Amino acid sequence: MTKSKLAHELHVKIPAVEFAAKMDAKLAEIQKEAKIQGFRPGQAPMNLIKSKYESAVKGEVLDAIVNEYITKTFHENKIRPALRPQVELTVFEDGKDIEFKVNVEALPTIKPAELKDLEIQKLVADVTDDDVGKALDKLAASRKTTEVINEKRPTKEGDVVVIDFVGSIDGKEFRGGKGNDYYLALGSNTFIPGFEAQLVGKNIGDHVDVSVTFPDNYHAKELAGKQALFKVVLKELRQFKTPEINDDFAKQFGADGLEKLKGMIRDELDKEYKTIARQHAKRALLDVLAEKHSFEVPEGMVNLEFDAIWKQFEDAKKANQLDEDEKKKSDDELKKEYRAIAERRVRLGLLLAEIANEHKIVLTQDDLTNAIMAEARRLPGQEKMVFEYYQKNPKALDALRAPLFEEKVVDFILGVVKSTEKKLSAEELYAYNPDKK
Repeated sequence: MTKSKLAHELHVKIPAVEFAAKMDAKLAEIQKEAKIQGFRPGQAPMNLIKSKYESAVKGEVLDAIVNEYITKTFHENKIRPALRPQVELTVFEDGKDIEFKVNVEALPTIKPAELKDLEIQKLVADVTDDDVGKALDKLAASRKTTEVINEKRPTKEGDVVVIDFVGSIDGKEFRGGKGNDYYLALGSNTFIPGFEAQLVGKNIGDHVDVSVTFPDNYHAKELAGKQALFKVVLKELRQFKTPEINDDFAKQFGADGLEKLKGMIRDELDKEYKTIARQHAKRALLDVLAEKHSFEVPEGMVNLEFDAIWKQFEDAKKANQLDEDEKKKSDDELKKEYRAIAERRVRLGLLLAEIANEHKIVLTQDDLTNAIMAEARRLPGQEKMVFEYYQKNPKALDALRAPLFEEKVVDFILGVVKSTEKKLSAEELYAYNPDKK
């Protein structure tokens, strides 16, 4: 046996007599059930059984005894495999001992730090009357309608214009460039940059030629970076009308009155603030755990994690969704950064698994059921469909199980470590970034 940190190469030998005994036992099993013409079931001679079945069962017996010896060898050498081992058969000849080579990476031996000695900062944000008021204003804005402006005047930012438009590039109309009776809020920046500004100061009935250039990162790649001309007709001038916030307004949201609605909003905001604060607490905890633990991780596991991260990057690149920081860096720079992230994730994953094992933390059926119920509540009216989906899709259930287990372990650790509270406003909580000084 040779060792290189976590990588092991094991040379294993299986006595020929042991393999022969396994073969004889397997053929004896077949003999009891075999139906061969000219013999009653179970009465065919062994030499006939061998000639008919030996070649067929040899591979099955070999796999079984090799796996048996791999397990035994790992146990003897106290190796916990990180990934599926690679097996190479080196000697397999009649009458000779079987020899094979196993290459495997072992899981590291991990000694978690004393959890009660770790310390993190927990963020706290209380729901204020002002927060509730802002949320009410947003709700009202979400229910706003428009009404016609009868006054004859030029358009201005904040107005809503009803328009017909036809877009063309080099004199040819393009798909998706045409619309009728389209409601456009001037100044909303919902159209192509520069489009809305060219409709300000116009009058109803005007025909306006709007020239714009599609952004380089426009979602429709065939239009990205191209100049277009839109023929626009202004048909109607309207303005937003926001509903009055009162008891009648509250009833639209299932509340008996405005005070009841305010209470519902306060409860929802409190849940939201606690969820965000918990996310920050988890990040702080993982940072502390990463700082306090330094052990080698299996390269194969890091490779798998890195490949997953890099695929996400390449998908984002194809979709033109990279952030500005990523665009400035070369692939080599990004690969170095992402490999470090992959190594951190693997190390923390192994550490959390070891902590769970040490403290006997397990995922129960109730945990899974509650998680599925939470998923179902996000799709009112489709609860039955959600439950059936997880019942019929074991892979989907496995995908739910892994992050759920991680959150359970994190919650356990958060309940043990020391913590200090830092009070923040809602705005500060949303904007909080531990990476910024």
